[in-house]
Amino acid sequence: MKTAILIDGGFYRKRAQKCLGEKTPAERADELYRYCWRHLIDKRSGERVQCELYRIFYYDCPPIAKQIYHPLSKKSIDLGRSDKKVWAEQFFRELARKRKLALRMGELNDAATYYNLKPEVTKKILDNKIGITDLAEKDFKLSLQQKGVDMRIGLDIASMAYKQQVERIILIAGDSDFVPAAKLARREGIGFILDPLGHHIRDSLSLHIDGLQTRDDHFRIM
Repeated sequence: MKTAILIDGGFYRKRAQKCLGEKTPAERADELYRYCWRHLIDKRSGERVQCELYRIFYYDCPPIAKQIYHPLSKKSIDLGRSDKKVWAEQFFRELARKRKLALRMGELNDAATYYNLKPEVTKKILDNKIGITDLAEKDFKLSLQQKGVDMRIGLDIASMAYKQQVERIILIAGDSDFVPAAKLARREGIGFILDPLGHHIRDSLSLHIDGLQTRDDHFRIM
């Protein structure tokens, strides 16, 4: 069975860091690549069947490289020199070397990039458990908004479905708006499997996919 694997990169990196721990760019890239190949092994009538890989598509955005104002320190933080930027760039280079893996890069919305209070901290302030003077830099997080990633996923699914290039699509993603693309693929006779990496998804989404599969128990326990 010819299979395409599509990965929401930002989602995978967050889940992998939470469930599998910190790793070097090369280790994380190897980990993801091995995980994708585990999806190609099916068990039919008690036998292991190796499916054919069409291609792995990895969707993400390049790291931001601008200065962002921090409301607590009242200073501009140069994200272009951050360790996260260096890590992400090396990670993308490692992925680009993998056989049959294509990078599909969107971009970050500069206008929607800012530091904001974490929701749990905001709740503590509203509950009068802490005051403004108690805030520290760790109470803020950088809010980022991707552009073009979901669109590229949808377009690739539609293209493969209409051209009948694959028999099955596996999407590694969370609870995002992939329903229209999944419905289109299924109407064209393409099997559509969702791997949410153990993340909870809405029950209603089960109506539009052919199954849920997560191939590592470390994701399921989180």
